[in-house]
Amino acid sequence: MDNLRNLSIAERDAANHLHPVSSIHDVLTNGPAVYTGADGVEVFTEDGRRLIDLGAGLWCVNVGYGRAELADAAARMMRNQSFQHLFGGAACPATAELAERLMTQFRETVPTSDMARVFFGNSGSDANDSAIKLVRYYNNLRGLPAKKKIVSRIGAYHGVTVASGSLTGIAGYHKAFDLPIDGVLHTACPHHYGFAHPGESEAAFTDRLIAELEEMIRREGPATIAAFIAEPVMGTGGVFLPPEGYFPKLQAVLDRNDILLIIDEVITGFGRTGQWFGCGTYGIRPDIVSLAKGLTSAYFPMSASIISTRIWEVLTATSAETGAFMHGFTYSGHPVGSAVALANLDVIEGDGLVENARRQEAVLLGSLRDRLGDHPFIGDIRGVGLMAGVEFMADRGAKTPFAAGTAPHRIVAKHATAGGVLTRALPFLPVNSFSPPLSITEGQIEEGISRYAAAVNAAMPELQALARG
Repeated sequence: MDNLRNLSIAERDAANHLHPVSSIHDVLTNGPAVYTGADGVEVFTEDGRRLIDLGAGLWCVNVGYGRAELADAAARMMRNQSFQHLFGGAACPATAELAERLMTQFRETVPTSDMARVFFGNSGSDANDSAIKLVRYYNNLRGLPAKKKIVSRIGAYHGVTVASGSLTGIAGYHKAFDLPIDGVLHTACPHHYGFAHPGESEAAFTDRLIAELEEMIRREGPATIAAFIAEPVMGTGGVFLPPEGYFPKLQAVLDRNDILLIIDEVITGFGRTGQWFGCGTYGIRPDIVSLAKGLTSAYFPMSASIISTRIWEVLTATSAETGAFMHGFTYSGHPVGSAVALANLDVIEGDGLVENARRQEAVLLGSLRDRLGDHPFIGDIRGVGLMAGVEFMADRGAKTPFAAGTAPHRIVAKHATAGGVLTRALPFLPVNSFSPPLSITEGQIEEGISRYAAAVNAAMPELQALARG
């Protein structure tokens, strides 16, 4: 024990901790990066530096760091009702209030929807697991036991559990894990810049993707396909905005084939796109919506699955015969998480953070384009609300990608951290993402992007060497 006290935090961590979504080799060779605190839009390093976090953690700290309102709500609830399970029809006031408020918020801001109930879990991954189980349950109750396959998209990110990791369409999350499991299909990635044919318009690209999906449904048999899952904006894949006409045409195909639409709003929910929900941004009519991250701004691990009247009516009609709904978690609807979520929603509404995300979209994209729009190794800058992506190309004019495995965006991200700003290097395409707290100011965005642009310029010798091969 005395020997441990003589080690640094980094040494103790590396000696004991298996890090999530990290290179074991890198952690053992170089040690972890130790962060010791945060406030507003900044995080603090062990050596006293203050970094502007243009990622809001993992797309999640929507209200910013250190909000006393959320901490106080958690402390009050921990003293008053530290835990209450909700099995067997049990309820607690905070969770009942949160359910009502969340359903009201969704119905009022997504007028295309018809949603009936909300189920609470612990993470985005388990929310998408719950969606898979609900889809199976729904079709079994309807007497359609063969209708179980779920279609996801190449480049999608839906989590890392066995089921949600299978929905994820990024190879690195499957490697050596025996994923995806049977019953999960992947159709084309709707990223026009990266995957359109030369000269193909967004509308034509959409039509081609929809035709490919229809062919998949025909080939597999519509009687076997239960659901399609999609993010309104594909976040971890590379901040891919839906191409022209994509969701209306997708919805029409699903309706014709009695296929449910699961919308993964784990990233886009609670203001990220400049509206409360991505479903509202793009006029989507979902059957199941997965929420997490911004629900509590990551101050407490909590998720929510909102289900449509279409599903709820089948569940209620068969309940007396089927018996209890045998799905749930020890921490479903945790009173402390519910209290934090309610305080978080108060802050988002009271501070006008959804409106701020909408206003700051032009600042974030404008700053990136002004400083880097003509950069020879940057092919595309895109985004919506406070959600943006910068995609790297070895030859901007010819749209020639960097060689596989070279990861120019990781080089830039390391320079950015050294220069005082955090951006994510995404795992599917060479994209740096930006998703700052919704509380960020124009001045903080300008300063953060200035530091990022300096990092891109600092990385130029390495980018030039990679481009030459």
